[in-house]
Amino acid sequence: MHRLNAWLRRHPMVVDAAWAVVVLFVGLVPNEADPYDDWRLGATIVIAVLLPLLMVFRRRYPDATVAAATAIGVGQVLADIVPGGSSVAYLVFAYTGAAFGRKWTSRLALAAGLASGPLVFWQLKPMRTVFDSGSGDVHTTPYTFGQAVLMTLLMSTPFILCWAWGRLTRVRRAYLTELEDRAARLERERDAQSKVAVAAERARIARELHDVVAHNVSVMIVQADGAAYVLDNSPQQAKEALGTIASTGRQALVEMRRLLGVLRTADTKADEYVPQPGVEELPELLEQVRTAGLDVDYATSGHPRELPRGVELTVYRIVQEALTNVRKHGGPDVHARVAVDFGERELAVLVEDDGRGSTDEYLTAGGADGLGHGLIGMRERVGMVSGSLDVGPRPGGGFRIRAVLPLKAAH
Repeated sequence: MHRLNAWLRRHPMVVDAAWAVVVLFVGLVPNEADPYDDWRLGATIVIAVLLPLLMVFRRRYPDATVAAATAIGVGQVLADIVPGGSSVAYLVFAYTGAAFGRKWTSRLALAAGLASGPLVFWQLKPMRTVFDSGSGDVHTTPYTFGQAVLMTLLMSTPFILCWAWGRLTRVRRAYLTELEDRAARLERERDAQSKVAVAAERARIARELHDVVAHNVSVMIVQADGAAYVLDNSPQQAKEALGTIASTGRQALVEMRRLLGVLRTADTKADEYVPQPGVEELPELLEQVRTAGLDVDYATSGHPRELPRGVELTVYRIVQEALTNVRKHGGPDVHARVAVDFGERELAVLVEDDGRGSTDEYLTAGGADGLGHGLIGMRERVGMVSGSLDVGPRPGGGFRIRAVLPLKAAH
């Protein structure tokens, strides 16, 4: 049934044709009570065929069909052709002009509907039956002026109601169209905001990775100067310095390759480069969070070791933004837990809470410094180091964020 309704909505002429067949049948039914001349009988048949034919095309050509139906109706009155069963089609065209026609078509349909009552009353010249109680005779007499006005209003009422129904249909259709346009516009805006958020987060990551690489290069320069200074007097120290340079260079090369995939905004200028925060700075971050009123536990497992600066920075930012979201949306008396597991080939970071924040709130939350856009920034950061991110409600209530970062680059 749903498919049938959808198909009929896509093919309105089929529905109009079905109603036109009914009107055609009613219009061609002979009425022996109406006296017809030969030419009036032929004209009645022509009208009974034309009106249903116009009904078939009324939605495709509303202006032309309404104008043609109005002309037929006026000609029918002027030629003194008694309205037949097909006259019900005029109600359909009153609706059509208001629902689908242009402004002038709608006004024409309204004017024709208002004039239909007086015109039909004038054409039929109806008489009222009066019973004389004195003589007992029954005779007919013309309607009084007040009665005639009332009769014309009653005859025009169906046309006015059909026109009003058409206007209501037009307004409703325009409202639905506006809602669809608004929904499409909001969807486009949401996609645009998401792209802007991704671009902003990538730019931020690029700036931070740029600082990491710059710091590593600065360390290499210092070690090289030191090795050159002690090369003659302490070859062992020079060897150690060269080893540090090699290790730092390899790490800088890894970060530089990652940096090449991220665009950096041109409006950022830095006079000096400092190392970005990492796993070692997490206790300080958690202490700041506790000072702000959030109860949080911290635990590490495995064998802590030196990590690539890009991975350490990703861990720090994930924990920072996750705890910021807990403070914003976790509710009162919320408790959070942060766990970092150093595996052989991967590093797992877990941040969970027992608050009442919903998934939608976390998805739309801002970053720790106002530049992030909820979990979009976390996913971008984790993706930059080829990791995986799992987010969602926590069993028993609350929210859970778990990131797994590969440590292949650390070897």
